[in-house]
Amino acid sequence: MQVTETLSQGLRREFRVVLPASDLTSRVHERLTTMKDRVRINGFRPGKVPVEHLKRLYGRAAMVEALEAAVQDATSQIVSDRGLKLATEPKVTMPQDQALLEGVIAGKSDLDYTVAIEILPEIKLADFKDIALEKPVAPVSDMEIDEAVGRIVQQNRPYSVKAADQKSEKDDRVVISFVGRIDGNAFDGGTGEDVAVQIGSGTFIPGFEDQLIGIGTGEQRQVFVTFPQNYLSEKLAGKAAVFDVTAKSIESPGKVTIDDAFAKGLGLDSLTKLKDAVKTRIEQEHAVQTRNRLKLKLLDALDERHKFEVSPSLAEQEFDNVWRAVTSEMQSEGKTFADEGTTEEAAREDYKKIADRRVRLGLVISEIGERNGIKVTEEELNRALAERVRQFPGQEQRIFDYYRKNPTALASLRGPIYEDKVIDFLLELAKVTEKTVTREELFKTEDDTSAA
Repeated sequence: MQVTETLSQGLRREFRVVLPASDLTSRVHERLTTMKDRVRINGFRPGKVPVEHLKRLYGRAAMVEALEAAVQDATSQIVSDRGLKLATEPKVTMPQDQALLEGVIAGKSDLDYTVAIEILPEIKLADFKDIALEKPVAPVSDMEIDEAVGRIVQQNRPYSVKAADQKSEKDDRVVISFVGRIDGNAFDGGTGEDVAVQIGSGTFIPGFEDQLIGIGTGEQRQVFVTFPQNYLSEKLAGKAAVFDVTAKSIESPGKVTIDDAFAKGLGLDSLTKLKDAVKTRIEQEHAVQTRNRLKLKLLDALDERHKFEVSPSLAEQEFDNVWRAVTSEMQSEGKTFADEGTTEEAAREDYKKIADRRVRLGLVISEIGERNGIKVTEEELNRALAERVRQFPGQEQRIFDYYRKNPTALASLRGPIYEDKVIDFLLELAKVTEKTVTREELFKTEDDTSAA
């Protein structure tokens, strides 16, 4: 095998490879010799078929297989001999001349082809001990607990049926049947029977619940609404609809006394236990958000300290994924780039920078994990898989089999675990100081924070 490097530009490498016809012929002979003990051909005893006869029958197929194996072996050797780390799968370009290829397959000509490779950059890791991070921590206030308990009360209020001559009011629960039409035609999902609607809950299409105020039991009326632009169904988004509604019954909410008896009705021993449970849940929400904010700051610090060229192919793949998600979301919401105060060209440039950052940080995190022996254990992966399976009640075995038989799907579970372990490792090294903030400050969006 002769290998000549013809291109070394940035992270791109290209090689001209020549595989001698004699080597390929030798590979074919080995394959045919191996076949001799397996094939059954009339007129020959098992294992006694002459190789030349096999060559006449299977020589072309054996050569094609030999070529594929030889090219794969040659590429692996090029990579290992030079200590290259591949960013993407190598691209092999075979000769375009059909007559030349036929000569190779016939064993009369050497195989002369090119292989293009994109490699990963060499990453010089920063000193993580000089990273200083501020960790926002929001204590749970009594007001938060009381508000959360209040929401639980709203969800567990008793209802009593109103008298036949009484009309519905805000906060009442109306049981309705309805048929929705767009341009006079009924549509999928627009029909319902005995559906409970709490007026003022905001769970139905905007404007629907308000038009039920003042309706009486047995009364029919038309409700006019327009589906939001960001409605889940693209077929309905932005469309005007008319619903023929019939009120089956009207129920008014009763009063609830927030005491031990109320807590016991929820399966807890006392009101104190209920508040403790609520506080624990809110603390968990705060902890998740605190980690998210701290992780983002850590990633910003890694981004500042690691600037290097990334594989063009990896950056392009990531941009395609990001851009597809962005444009799909904008389309579902009926928005344009002008609505966002930008142009498509400017947005592309911004998202290319985001894609480049994601790829770079992914490579940095991978390098940190590799150098420090960070691995995802089988137990951790099994826990993640079990958690994923639980999200599909009744389909557990099908989902489990899918992940176990699909390496790409399993890798999608392994990746976040690996990243979190590297993040934990870095946070142990960094200088982290806590800062007490309010809940509002903790849950500010990135835009809110930048505007502050």
